[in-house]
Amino acid sequence: MPNKALPACLLVWMITAAGSSTAYTLTEAVQRALNTNPEVLAETSQYLSRKQELEAVRSGYLPRVDISAGIGYERSDNNNTRSQGFDDRELTRKEAGVFVDQMLFDGFAVRNEVARQDARIRAQQYTLAGSSEQIALQAIDAYFKVLLSRKLVALSNDNLSVHDKILDQVRLRTRAGVGRSSDLEQVTGRRAAAVSSLLADQVNLQDAESGFISVVGDLPRDLAPAADKVAGLPDNLDAAVRKGLDNHPTLKSAEADVEAAKAQNEAARNGFYPKFNLELGGTWNDDIDGVEGRDHDLSAMIRMRYNLFSGGRDQARYRQTAELINQSKDVRTLTRRQVVESMRLSWSAYQVTGDQLAYQRRHISATEYTRDAYAEQFRLGQRTLLDLLNTENEVFQARRSYQTTRYDHLFAQYRILVAMGALIETLGVSAPSGETDRGAINAQFGEIETQSALDAEIRAQRAHLHNFAPKSDAKGN
Repeated sequence: MPNKALPACLLVWMITAAGSSTAYTLTEAVQRALNTNPEVLAETSQYLSRKQELEAVRSGYLPRVDISAGIGYERSDNNNTRSQGFDDRELTRKEAGVFVDQMLFDGFAVRNEVARQDARIRAQQYTLAGSSEQIALQAIDAYFKVLLSRKLVALSNDNLSVHDKILDQVRLRTRAGVGRSSDLEQVTGRRAAAVSSLLADQVNLQDAESGFISVVGDLPRDLAPAADKVAGLPDNLDAAVRKGLDNHPTLKSAEADVEAAKAQNEAARNGFYPKFNLELGGTWNDDIDGVEGRDHDLSAMIRMRYNLFSGGRDQARYRQTAELINQSKDVRTLTRRQVVESMRLSWSAYQVTGDQLAYQRRHISATEYTRDAYAEQFRLGQRTLLDLLNTENEVFQARRSYQTTRYDHLFAQYRILVAMGALIETLGVSAPSGETDRGAINAQFGEIETQSALDAEIRAQRAHLHNFAPKSDAKGN
């Protein structure tokens, strides 16, 4: 019987590869995700926004210069007009003025606010780094899922081919009168199960490709195979935890938040101090307050302002910011615990999956030897068909388990790098600098148009899968 499953898989591969000549390595996929992922871009915009907040606060060190000018109607009835013999007087009022206000001392408000904004910028910079690490890990996960799904589809195709061969053997035996019809029905049912497994793997592959598109922003066309070992891993768990506590960007962001809260608390003390300003001004007026003629003046003043009572507002604000320090410290403590927990979980997964791989390789070797022996014994009539089918299924499941564990083990290594805050550095990709040109990104990747093209390619793949999917009837035809 011809096997239609393999052409279907090859057709999907050809359709996918024909969409573009672009082939991805793991590093390239991660780099594209960092360049285009909306979450990273949003964190970048937040970082740039905080830098501008700092510039706005620094303006408090500089003088404020205002000019004013006006002309209009004025009707005056005052001592000036009455002394001139008018009950009231109407004139065209003209005004012009320049005013300069330079802060001399404000209770250290600007200095502490600058320190707070600087800490907030560093906190957001570390937050951006942490988000970039997570997006990079998501891209790696999506990359591995596509590779694994393609490998499982290939294994399911091989499994279906084996069942086709067994079905041909049993059919020939039945036609020759040396086989039982029940054996034919049994292998037909097993082949149907193999077809069902292949279809499920093809659907899972489509899901994995959709996940890749969501994170990376492009179809997973030719993906380079992944290496089995990742560089930069520490020798033991204790060393890994220490590196995580020293370098994790989320923990550094929490520490910067503590510094920002302390600076905010210091800034809240400015209400307890007098304020001193240098005020320079000049006015050039005409026909003011019912007096016809010029009214010019210049002034240079050092002015002190000191609030004696504000209803307890300043004290409450100071106590509030003190509690914010405690809150930020508690968040930092929680973050430390989460960093340690994440590292321990990642390290445990790395060790367990590494141990499993050795046993699974031994399992595959043993089941393949048994399968080959059973196949020879079945040919000689010393084994039943059920024995042969069961060993084939055990080989199939052992290979699937090995591939799944292999990618779990590899992914656990990258999880360790993320828990140390060292994934982007280890991969050698360019981390977001906070200076991303959004217009250049949109021009380069054309997000809306690209997404429409990707959706069209997915629909085409699904249509071809539907048309070329392997089918079987009750007779195995």
